[in-house]
Amino acid sequence: MLNEIYNRRILELAADIPRLGRLPAPHGSATARSRLCGSTVTVDLCLADGVVTDFAHDVKACALGQASASVMARQVVGSTVDELRALREAVRLMLKENGPAPEGRWADLAVLEPVREFKARHASTLLTFDAVVEAIEKAGRSESAA
Repeated sequence: MLNEIYNRRILELAADIPRLGRLPAPHGSATARSRLCGSTVTVDLCLADGVVTDFAHDVKACALGQASASVMARQVVGSTVDELRALREAVRLMLKENGPAPEGRWADLAVLEPVREFKARHASTLLTFDAVVEAIEKAGRSESAA
């Protein structure tokens, strides 16, 4: 069963993560860490009118965290803050409550469906989504403070 979550597509995504690094002047940054395994994902993003215009991340995670981050990095630019908040909830529901996999441009996340059977792997799989939503919140706070 463990082979299902570490399938070829997961390993391909984990091996090819775009947008690695940090942004020089992000509007929001956040780090999410799994207490269970120590995986971390730090994201930087820039927003304009509620849409992500730039993104970078530092990923120090297991293959599942890397695969999630890889899909995020491929699709996040051009996404709205509302879409990204809804995406985090959809992935959480997929893993924890047997919900459907995201569709449309986020359909690659369906590869993570087998992770639902491994509760200990949920946190690392969700890191990128949690960090992105936290960075969005921080960007919004700094925008309203300015």
